[in-house]
Amino acid sequence: MLEYGMIVDAARVLEGVTRVTPLLESELLNRRLGFRFLVKAECLQRTGSFKIRGAYVKIASLSRKERAAGVVAFSSGNHAQGVAAAAAEMNVPSTIVMPQDAPAVKLRNTGQYGAKVITYDRATGDRAKIARDVAEQTGATLIAPYDDYILMSGQGTVALEIVDQLAKLKTSADALVCPVGGGGLIAGIATAMAELSPATTICAAEPEYFDDTRRSLIAGERVGNRPGYNSICDSIVTQIPGEKTFPINQKLVSQGYAASEADVIFAMRLLADEMKIVAEPGGAAAVAAVLWHREIWSGKTVVAVVSGGNVDLSAWREFLS
Repeated sequence: MLEYGMIVDAARVLEGVTRVTPLLESELLNRRLGFRFLVKAECLQRTGSFKIRGAYVKIASLSRKERAAGVVAFSSGNHAQGVAAAAAEMNVPSTIVMPQDAPAVKLRNTGQYGAKVITYDRATGDRAKIARDVAEQTGATLIAPYDDYILMSGQGTVALEIVDQLAKLKTSADALVCPVGGGGLIAGIATAMAELSPATTICAAEPEYFDDTRRSLIAGERVGNRPGYNSICDSIVTQIPGEKTFPINQKLVSQGYAASEADVIFAMRLLADEMKIVAEPGGAAAVAAVLWHREIWSGKTVVAVVSGGNVDLSAWREFLS
């Protein structure tokens, strides 16, 4: 189970480790939109995404013997960097399984944090099996990308910061929109918000054709994505909601939105123009959802989480050209 107290404990573990990322807004943009729009810039977090929060808390929970045996993870890049950096901080050996076509910046940075990187063919390889094999051979602990309550508690610390930052602005959020892949970030955030700001509506944002959480919320059960599609939002592309994350999100998340690639690119451009930040496609999904459905938020206060900014500059320019 994930409980609010676990998130408070996680925040203590992360003191002095992670950054309190800014909550940004543009007065001119607010005027154009007709509502107050704030962006939680986790793209400015250490390693370029929120992932170090959960990874650090999870590794910190391991015994001395478990840490000595190392950790292993599989990821297209953000979880990879979060685990690698957190492990290095605690002098824990790490092995990361990554697709060979992952963004170059994510591959490069994961190795530079000190991890051993094993690449595989996304079309034919089974990343989870590769990671499990490493764990069995070495005794390393597998750090799940989202389906772990301790990991989720670390991700939930994003919400603690948002609520505190809103209070300093003497306001609260009518809605909070969050990018969703496997559902760990939004599960942590929703759990904290249910305690601290229960009137805030929590909404999920996903790429078009990978809106498994949105469709699962409607169906009332976990529903997978149809095969045969691709997305530029590599950081939040999953096939089905997590076994542990979905029950939490089913209870606490009110609505899901699917964003087209054109919407995502528009959101990336707006974030650069108005907030002066670089967001990766998946990281901009919540902003894309808010902008596309702007008529819903008229007169309200809305927070969107920008979950990551790990994108190659050349690719970012190409997206926005």
